Amino acid sequence: MSQTPDSVVRTYIEQHRAAFLDDLAEWLRIPSVSAQPDHAPDVRRSADWLAAKLKETGFPTTEVWPTPGAPAVFAEWPCDDPQAPTVLVYGHHDVQPAAREDGWDSDPFEPVVRENRLYARGAADDKGQVFFHTLGVRAHLAATGRTTPAVHLKLLIEGEEESGSPHFRALVEQHAERLTADAVIVSDTGMWSEDTPTVCTGMRGLAECEIRLHGPDQDIHSGSFGGAVPNPATAAARLVAALHDEHARVAIPGFYDGVVELTDRERELFAELPFDERQWLRAAKSYATQGEAGYTTLERVWARPTAEVNGIGGGYQGPGSKTIVPSSAMVKLSFRLVAGQDPGHVEKAVRAWAEQQVPAGIRCEITFSGATRPCLTPLDHPALQSVARAMGRAFGKPVRFTREGGSGPAADLQDVLGAPVLFLGISVPSDGWHAPNEKVELDLLLKGVETTAYLWGDLAEHWRHVP
Repeated sequence: MSQTPDSVVRTYIEQHRAAFLDDLAEWLRIPSVSAQPDHAPDVRRSADWLAAKLKETGFPTTEVWPTPGAPAVFAEWPCDDPQAPTVLVYGHHDVQPAAREDGWDSDPFEPVVRENRLYARGAADDKGQVFFHTLGVRAHLAATGRTTPAVHLKLLIEGEEESGSPHFRALVEQHAERLTADAVIVSDTGMWSEDTPTVCTGMRGLAECEIRLHGPDQDIHSGSFGGAVPNPATAAARLVAALHDEHARVAIPGFYDGVVELTDRERELFAELPFDERQWLRAAKSYATQGEAGYTTLERVWARPTAEVNGIGGGYQGPGSKTIVPSSAMVKLSFRLVAGQDPGHVEKAVRAWAEQQVPAGIRCEITFSGATRPCLTPLDHPALQSVARAMGRAFGKPVRFTREGGSGPAADLQDVLGAPVLFLGISVPSDGWHAPNEKVELDLLLKGVETTAYLWGDLAEHWRHVP
């Protein structure tokens, strides 16, 4: 009896599993720590290794793209059908610092397998999740009999994500024409749990600022001048107190302009997830939930904008007392943004609000750092449905939908390329990103391989390119 396409995929993966894991282990041995200058040659070596391996996989075009920092890798494999959609896969090949003395049970750059788990720095974040695309595309070809993928397939694998992606947007803008895509697949994320496969539909954006408040030209005696001149530390406290209203909503006028509200269906899907709030609080090392009234905890961290005080200070901080009116004070704020919010508009709103809060005699300086835009793909988008179908086919169970509360460079791809961003990750919370003993579950890693083997054909079948 002839094999089904699914059985061909699974047989191919099993036959090539050992070689795939050997190759991944070889890559993981390269300590591509972008945050440490001493490892710059290793980051370059990692890029060269990946480019060569993608060439070996079958990509006819593989290039290492330099930046003022660490290099990125670009690869392209055109489809023989000119009307097929173009898909760009994003990931990163740099990793967080790691050393045995940090608490690792083994050398972080000498991969080991224990209880069907692969332990090494980068195993989950993000080399493992990048690398499953290599075996996935080969399994796709084996199952379909094709000589090219069913989509125009491109990869952009960054080398500075763990250092804040300082040159990523400029790189995307420089190569925008070659990176043109109908959809972007980000494989630098995770899913809810081993038993609950999920697809992330969006990430929040981010805006950050520091507000410095200046009063007297120097610290002055509180007995001689206190109560008769404005106090910058008091102004900072009042500023922070005015940031939210009694319902924990951000009280900055115009802050919510353009916010895309959760649909009833999205709220239903979030509520279906097996969320244990007590366990979540334990992981947060916190004791109670708090936030915008009318929303659940998951809705607050995934789909609502926020304002957080990251730091506040001013005046004397040493032992004992020093009775002064301080010369200055500061507040550091961050704002997580959701779909529909524009970081530029938020910046203007924050500036106007802060200046109104500051009393006469206090000079206010506000400095914003670089912003990240939010990204969100609607649940009914055909490319998102393809990802969900492919993952459901691999896992053999329904796929649910989540969002991410954090922010990342994926929004730059959406912003510059004008393409929807989709998330395909198989990592689970216990994988320990950035922590000692980072690992990836091997069964899940191979489910990622299987998902991509199905994905390209599903996209080609259900979503044709429209010029």
